[in-house]
Amino acid sequence: MTQTRNPPASPIPVRTKTTLPGGGYTGRSRRARTEPMLVRPLRDDRYVVETDHGTYVVDLDGRTCTCPDHAIRGSRCKHLRRVAIEVNEGRVPPPGKRAAACAVCGRRLFVPTTDVGPRLCDRHEIAVGDLVRDRETGRRLVVTRVTADRADETTTEDGIAVSEYETNADYGGHEPVVEAVYLDSVRAGDSLDATELKRYSFPASRLRRVGPDRSPESQAQLDAFASA
Repeated sequence: MTQTRNPPASPIPVRTKTTLPGGGYTGRSRRARTEPMLVRPLRDDRYVVETDHGTYVVDLDGRTCTCPDHAIRGSRCKHLRRVAIEVNEGRVPPPGKRAAACAVCGRRLFVPTTDVGPRLCDRHEIAVGDLVRDRETGRRLVVTRVTADRADETTTEDGIAVSEYETNADYGGHEPVVEAVYLDSVRAGDSLDATELKRYSFPASRLRRVGPDRSPESQAQLDAFASA
């Protein structure tokens, strides 16, 4: 066993009204930053903006706000500006995305609103065709499929949940399942169709991506698997 069990991602903390640095800004741009506001995304890609004087709904794509300043004067109000600032600074998700957390490290990330299941951040993301190393055995594999299914909810052909295997005990059951083929199961130049090789399922963090330096033989095997 090589690492402690990854805990489930912590819930995103409740936010409160905050201010932002206003140096160098004037007018509505300054008020958008220095007045206490709380921006919360809605499921329909709009945003609720809570202030000390009222609560308003902003449509960033439509460039509208329900506040009097926008409704009466048609101006680009401080609420519209504040939402744009928080989206640009990564404080809230842009339209079409929602906040999530990496299933391995808990890092906050934004994913499409239609996405379901556990997700991985850039640091831990694994893609089809990647060369990886099994942390338990040290053997190398090629990734053939990346799922959005949890390890504790996915069963193998033996009817056992991926997370229930003894060798997976130190990896999170909430992690997405990654399928891979052991690289040493065939030799370079072997005529066996790579699609016929046995796929194994792992919690994502059990597999570690291998750097780009590899032997010509390993590269030939990897190219064969990735194109199968």
